[in-house]
Amino acid sequence: MEKVERIDSVKQYNNWIGADTLHPLVSVINFNEIPSVQHFRRYMGVYAVFLKNIKCGDMTYGCQPYDYEDGTLVFVAPGQVYGIDSKGIATKPSGYALIFHPDLIAGTHLGKMIKEYTFFSYEVSEALHLSKKERETIIDSFEKIKVEIDQNIDKHSKTLIVSNIELFLNYCMRFYDRQFITRVNVNKDILGRFEELLNDYFRSGKAQTLGLPSVAYCAESLHLSPNYFGDLIKKETGNTALDFIQSRLIDEAKVKIFEANTSLGEIAYELGFKYQQHFTRLFKQKTGVTPNEYRSLN
Repeated sequence: MEKVERIDSVKQYNNWIGADTLHPLVSVINFNEIPSVQHFRRYMGVYAVFLKNIKCGDMTYGCQPYDYEDGTLVFVAPGQVYGIDSKGIATKPSGYALIFHPDLIAGTHLGKMIKEYTFFSYEVSEALHLSKKERETIIDSFEKIKVEIDQNIDKHSKTLIVSNIELFLNYCMRFYDRQFITRVNVNKDILGRFEELLNDYFRSGKAQTLGLPSVAYCAESLHLSPNYFGDLIKKETGNTALDFIQSRLIDEAKVKIFEANTSLGEIAYELGFKYQQHFTRLFKQKTGVTPNEYRSLN
């Protein structure tokens, strides 16, 4: 099994890539200014954002391969495995990287909000593809962060650097929202497959063996990361993926309630609930009445 080495600091990454370390907790790298890169896989203990302008080998993220496209942003969070396989051939990448240690944002507004930038948990195949204008904005953001890093460190450095990183991530959030909109046909296909997945889940009896369908199960079945899947469903329907699943669950329950000689306990079991009272609680929460009341009203 291939050994996966660790990158736990900005300096470690800079040393590997051949870049100077001007700040111990953050670095902006222009790949045009560094030597060629060969195959590597690293466990990342730092945040990293990569902008690649040209194809520079097959990137892997976890176990998923991905070919870079022009103007692609990929986000890596601490705890993830990242790598580029250049097939043993030295390649000259073009683009930028932003590397920052969790300690940089500890105690800041960004540190408290970093989990809101869910794209750090997307799969690499769910990367952000930029328009020419968006790419110019991203490069400008990198350059502004770099200018602050190049300054002598003073009491304002951390505030200004972190503020610029937060602004950069907010631009990324905006561009991802645009990507969800412009890929409407792909998204609707996923939504249709999601509905069919739930239909099959209940028809096939999987609920009785696997329990209630979860967001993670549905995302994995559709070959998406849970965060990307959840964000996509929210953008398409206005509801969370969990709300969507629960609404489909209630629709199924309403049909079963009117099946002859079927008890509420049997319905709860068939839908994947461990306990009947959990079924009753969810049904009332979603409809305003208990299953028995619904049965008598109709």
